[in-house]
Amino acid sequence: MENIKEIKVADLRAEAAALSEGGKHPLSAMFGRDETALGKGYAIYVVFEIPEEKRMQILKTALPADGDLRYESLTPILPAAAWYEREIQDMFGLVPAGHPDPRPLVLHETFPKDFHPLRKRASKVDSPRAKAGEESEIRMSVAHGEGIYEVPVGPIHAGIIEPGHFRFSQAGESMLQLDAKLFFTHRGLEKVMEGKTPQEALPVVERICGACSIANTWSFCQAIEKIAGVTIPKRAQIIRTLLMEIERITNHIGDCGNIPAGVGFAPAISLGGRTKEMMMRLQERLAGNRFLRGVIIPGGVAMDIDAGLQQDIRETLLKAEKNMADLAKMFAEQENFQNRINTTGIVRHQTAVDLAMVGVGARASSFAHDSRRDFDYGCYPALEFAVVTQKSGDVAARLAVRIEEFRESLRMVSQLLDMLAVDETALGVEITKAAGEDWGISESARGSNFHYVALDSDGRIDRIFVRSASYPNWPALPIAVQGDIIPDFPLINKSFELCYACLDR
Repeated sequence: MENIKEIKVADLRAEAAALSEGGKHPLSAMFGRDETALGKGYAIYVVFEIPEEKRMQILKTALPADGDLRYESLTPILPAAAWYEREIQDMFGLVPAGHPDPRPLVLHETFPKDFHPLRKRASKVDSPRAKAGEESEIRMSVAHGEGIYEVPVGPIHAGIIEPGHFRFSQAGESMLQLDAKLFFTHRGLEKVMEGKTPQEALPVVERICGACSIANTWSFCQAIEKIAGVTIPKRAQIIRTLLMEIERITNHIGDCGNIPAGVGFAPAISLGGRTKEMMMRLQERLAGNRFLRGVIIPGGVAMDIDAGLQQDIRETLLKAEKNMADLAKMFAEQENFQNRINTTGIVRHQTAVDLAMVGVGARASSFAHDSRRDFDYGCYPALEFAVVTQKSGDVAARLAVRIEEFRESLRMVSQLLDMLAVDETALGVEITKAAGEDWGISESARGSNFHYVALDSDGRIDRIFVRSASYPNWPALPIAVQGDIIPDFPLINKSFELCYACLDR
């Protein structure tokens, strides 16, 4: 893997600060790896994006397995590192000394304190539980003072929703503070994929998130293809890019129908839901399933999009375009809706930069983070498209970004269909067994999805790390709600469209 710099653990903080350049180079990921089977210790990878050079720069440091497992926390100088460091502590037992919030992140109260599931000696089948009376207590962070009270929400919710516990500190109706406890249904997918071939792991990767099957699979396959040293044919690149934009369109339509659910705007909910269903049925015609699974494979794609399906895409998107225009008109003309979304749930530009936010959440706060522009993959370098941004950072801005990005995606799909109609290259190339490590990235509807894959000498997965788009954006939610009224929480939450399953990987 290129652009990896191995450094001493004592130099990690200084090197990271210098490489970040005050947020100019966003922290894309930070993760651990157990290298004891290689005769080494535990490694920490810190991954920065260098968009002006369209590459990643990775810092790697090692801690001895039988020595001091502490290192100087990066969080005080890089707020975006906060969750990563807490997860590394849970999964590997590497301690970020000086971390401002060292509470467990992934492992809840019932896990024994000395259990770290991503260490090699941790069994995939064991289900360890703390002994009676030894359960730890993870305290929620709340505000204190006269007239302040707590409002607990979840982890079991009234609707069909994944579990998450939210603890609000209130003064009247105003939210002063929010602490969120997540990771209730962690599936251990990274551990499950250890020892599997890329082909065996592919169905798991496709199911990390129901809304981001193409994005996760594409990032994973990019890493595998880099390790194998292959370049996939142009037609496969066109189809991958086309399906990525169709997946984005489907999700943006769904989000535009879901956000008004936070205020009970029934006509908009109905139109958005009906239009998303239309797109889901298109996806089923393209892939044989509603989630576009089974199309992207290491080395290319498993199926073609013929002339009939190309015409189907054009006709379906014409209908979707009309419905989205009607939806945007409804939003603009409903004064009460505008009153609820403007100046609500603000994330300021500097906050977005500090947290290395991605996707709509970042771009609505004028942080133009978009992997389609910042990295060369797929057909994006050959496409004409604009990175859509807004300045206000509120619910209205996040909604506006989605509406305009929908239009940009329509233009991209039209260009891609024109390319597909005249391209006659193959759908894939053979992937040979290879050892090595590399990364892949793709821009989902929520933002960039990052995958790191390390293959052993048998071509099997030694380590896989998945950073979904929701992961860097969840920490922004407690900041966005501050000062708003508690009835606005569902609206603010839906405007980010954060996924729980993406965390519980």
